[in-house]
Amino acid sequence: MRPHDQRQSWRKARATLRMSACALALLLAGVCAQTTARAEPTGPKRVDTVTVAIRPYVKQVTLTGEIAARNQAALSFKVGGRVSDVHVDVGDHLKKGDELARIDPTEQEADVAAAKAAVTSAEARLKNARSTFDRQSALLASGFTTRSDYDSAEKALKTAQNTLESAQAQLGSANSNLADTVLKADAAGIVTERNVDPGQVVGAAQSVFNFAYDGDRDAIFDIQEQLLTGSAPARIDIALLSDPTVATAGHIREVSPLINPKTGTVEVKVALDRVPPQMQLGAPVAGSVRQSILEKVIELPWQALAADDGRPAVWVVDPRDNTVTLRPIRIERYNSSQIIVADGLAAGEQVVTSGSQMLRAGEPVQVVKTTEAGQ
Repeated sequence: MRPHDQRQSWRKARATLRMSACALALLLAGVCAQTTARAEPTGPKRVDTVTVAIRPYVKQVTLTGEIAARNQAALSFKVGGRVSDVHVDVGDHLKKGDELARIDPTEQEADVAAAKAAVTSAEARLKNARSTFDRQSALLASGFTTRSDYDSAEKALKTAQNTLESAQAQLGSANSNLADTVLKADAAGIVTERNVDPGQVVGAAQSVFNFAYDGDRDAIFDIQEQLLTGSAPARIDIALLSDPTVATAGHIREVSPLINPKTGTVEVKVALDRVPPQMQLGAPVAGSVRQSILEKVIELPWQALAADDGRPAVWVVDPRDNTVTLRPIRIERYNSSQIIVADGLAAGEQVVTSGSQMLRAGEPVQVVKTTEAGQ
């Protein structure tokens, strides 16, 4: 190919590339324009609102506790030894006199046998001493013995009597120790804790069972110290957590004088006026106290809460042009599903509850659904 023809070919190729690049740029510009057109909003954002209403609000504190027996005790053997039998477990209900556990009585039985032998021997010595004393008394009256022999016989008789009394006391103690190898319930109640197994060696007075006596019941709560300021409430409502329809009432019976160093709480015992059968020992319950009535407060759903420079705020709809404004508020307290507003809103204002995530100040909105606060 001639040099002239080669240059002509290169010029045509460059011209073709320029035309292709221009066509691609125009195509991309059209696509971008269409995408931008589709991304632009077609109208005001759709939101749900709540109408502000000022209502009286009862301040209520609810805490979780559990049911406990008013009277409890740690049961133990009075003698030590190896446990041979355990007849009960946690949760068992016992009557007075029911057997809980037993210690191997071999040692105590041997002590009883030895004490019985000592009593038999003392009785024989007493019989001989009494016979000797009676003979010396008769001889002294007849003048055939001395005063010294009589006094010796009398002293031997008293010694034999004292020996027999001591042996009988030891036999009673041995029998008592033998009886103490069997641990029995001293009243009706429920076993709440078991700390012993067969074959275990226990000492005298070592706690082996915790026992809750039948009768009065308490609800026990661990309460922050600041909640105890002021006068004690006259009534506390108690309800089962698993079934709130099972409810009763009570009053504060005892407040611990000490603060738990681990939790920073104070133990409070609430005496139940009536104990429903469903409120078994250890059942979790909720205790509620109505402390006071706060006037001029507003209840809003928690979905309405926003923030303005880290402070609580809500979006308020201007009814004149349906634009929104971020309004700071002062919150009295937080509940599980509501916020209690003390200041910052007026009755009748519309507060955005749904659709507030992407709002901007002054932006127009379309209200889809309106409810009244507190409903």
